[in-house]
Amino acid sequence: MRQLFLAACCTMAISPALLADNGYPEARQGDASTDFHGTVVADPFRWLEDAAADETRSFIDAQNTLFTSYVNADLVETINARLNTLIDYPRTSLPSRVGKPDTDGTGIEGRGIQTFVSKNTGLQNHSVLHIAGPATDGETVPLLDPNSWSDDGTTALAGTWASPDGTTIAYGISEGGSDNRTIKLMDLRPGKLGEHYDEVLTDMRFSGIAWHRTGRGFWYSKYPDAADVDGARLNQTIYWHDLDTDPEQDTEVFARPDDPELGLFPFKTNDGQFLVVYVYRGTDRRSGLHVRDACCNPGEAGEFELLFEPGVAEYSVVDDPTVTTDEGDKPMLVILTNRDAPAGKLVRVDPANPEPENWVTLIDEPTEPGTQIEAVVRAGDRYVVELMKDARSELLHYDLEGGDMKVIELPTVGTVAGIDADAAYGDIHFGFTSYTYPTTPFRYELATGQLTKIADNSPAGFDPDAYVTSQVFYTSKDGTQVPMFITHKKGLQPDGDAPTILYGYGGFNVSLTPGFSSARLAWLEQSGVYAVANLRGGGEYGPAWHEAGKLANKQNVFDDFISAAEYLIDEGFTSADKLAIQGGSNGGLLTAAVVIQRPELFGAIHSAVPVTDMLRYHTFGTGRFWTVEYGNPDEDAEAFEYLMAYSPLNNARLLDDLPPVLVTTGDGDDRVVPAHSLKWVAAMQAANPDAAGPILLRYDVGTGHGAGKPLAKALEELAETYAFFAEALGMDWQ
Repeated sequence: MRQLFLAACCTMAISPALLADNGYPEARQGDASTDFHGTVVADPFRWLEDAAADETRSFIDAQNTLFTSYVNADLVETINARLNTLIDYPRTSLPSRVGKPDTDGTGIEGRGIQTFVSKNTGLQNHSVLHIAGPATDGETVPLLDPNSWSDDGTTALAGTWASPDGTTIAYGISEGGSDNRTIKLMDLRPGKLGEHYDEVLTDMRFSGIAWHRTGRGFWYSKYPDAADVDGARLNQTIYWHDLDTDPEQDTEVFARPDDPELGLFPFKTNDGQFLVVYVYRGTDRRSGLHVRDACCNPGEAGEFELLFEPGVAEYSVVDDPTVTTDEGDKPMLVILTNRDAPAGKLVRVDPANPEPENWVTLIDEPTEPGTQIEAVVRAGDRYVVELMKDARSELLHYDLEGGDMKVIELPTVGTVAGIDADAAYGDIHFGFTSYTYPTTPFRYELATGQLTKIADNSPAGFDPDAYVTSQVFYTSKDGTQVPMFITHKKGLQPDGDAPTILYGYGGFNVSLTPGFSSARLAWLEQSGVYAVANLRGGGEYGPAWHEAGKLANKQNVFDDFISAAEYLIDEGFTSADKLAIQGGSNGGLLTAAVVIQRPELFGAIHSAVPVTDMLRYHTFGTGRFWTVEYGNPDEDAEAFEYLMAYSPLNNARLLDDLPPVLVTTGDGDDRVVPAHSLKWVAAMQAANPDAAGPILLRYDVGTGHGAGKPLAKALEELAETYAFFAEALGMDWQ
């Protein structure tokens, strides 16, 4: 039997005195270990997995003290003031609508369109949800203000689901950044607007809600054992809730007891003819589909038809038209899928005969290289199609048979940030953004092609012509061409001296497309460069691009990122001592892994809420959902070998060229639990007591993985990160 230890245990004995002299907090090394297929791996900092233990809290407090002593408080204040100035301007979200037009003028209670829009006056911690509709005589008024829910802003709005008739809205509440939700129900009818129903749904983690077309109730998914929300999370189940009743009386509608690890998500089709249940495993988007009639007896289990098993292809239900056939009028499903079409195609499926040979193709798979169908929605008598080409959006629309294609001209190279559409409306709302184009909501008339800006979300004094974004393609280690966006001041000379942030993610089929951040202007103003690499493991080029960066292929992601850094240096944008890398979550794993593999290539690293313990990640929080992406080291000897090869925690070792390292996490992160950050920082500090650059941990209380973080906390953290980069890269921040 082989014996392996963390490099921190092998390089040298770290005495408490040495740690004290270097300023690093003491971290005892225990004797915990795990046997993986005959190889024993030591885990000396496993005690830090107990975030509530007194010893762990003392370690956290000492780390925060160390961080505060390193970062220049005056510079943090200066940068934070600038960030507050840059973001202090009114912002309006993409409007969304429910309900039907009042075509007969009867003014029946609940009839008409409800429009929801979020607004932020500038420095509010959270945007306020507004409503305009029958109960407000069409005026836009505040509906939900999360800023009033807690003194420190750590209670946030976490999802809204309005009934299709526009009479009720369900909304989620998250506390301290947790993925757990409490669902409340609010009346939207005239004379009752703002009143709450008595029932409250709790322990709603990774839950979906699908309203019945009458608005009388909804289906939702939930783990049946509330005590297990922080454990295995098995046997997710679909329940029916009748409005104005006790949730304890809700009935079970659908489950998959044959496979307890499957996740379930309910979806009601456009015309309300079908209840669709998406069935998925972990984070794998190749979901299966079960369907049943959604008309009658919604609270009964009923018979669900299995159309497709999970794990084969992606399926997204777009529409449920009624089609005249030789057998009479039949309700159909229109589905966007990549089955036998990696770039996606739109097909019409008969639920009674769902086999692929019976499909009718409405919009075929794109043939242009680098192009795929990203999303399709029904709008009036058209299908609106969002394409992604080389990580950039294009927008088209077709008639309901896939003909009469028309192009919607977008303002510039960028990203379509959401589409609001419905068969009842002859227009769409969509958002658009790019690195130098503020996120802006537009209205587009399908019949006339008229495009109108709904709101101007530009910061005061912002001049987009002062900056430029270019897209380049560089060569990775194995010859693969990888795209990267590079943004900087116009006229910047490539003299190798520009402080540069390289950002990446590379996983879970997530695409990094252009997006605006007014806070990022603070970096660009300092003649800084901001680069985003579209690494393998993402979804920019479909399933093959994702597959090339997951499981045993994960090293490709690190090679792509390293090659991006080498490109920026070789092309004169920056130099190694001026290059900072940044990533969060899976991107935190990325930055932690590459700094160990190529420390001499970087001047600083910020690893936010990182996954670092690749041998135990699946035992924490939601980690078991990620085994489809990373592999399971307990069950698969091959997975253990490749995970061990790159796991940041298990490869922490003495690095002569280690740059300054900043790791950030928080108490409320129940997705990538803080243990990942705590253990990696402890191991890196123990292995590198005399590193020229410090290894720092910034641990926050009251925030989580990122969603729902108060604006004030987000800006403070960004100011601290920029100040850290400024010190590490030798910048004279003005």
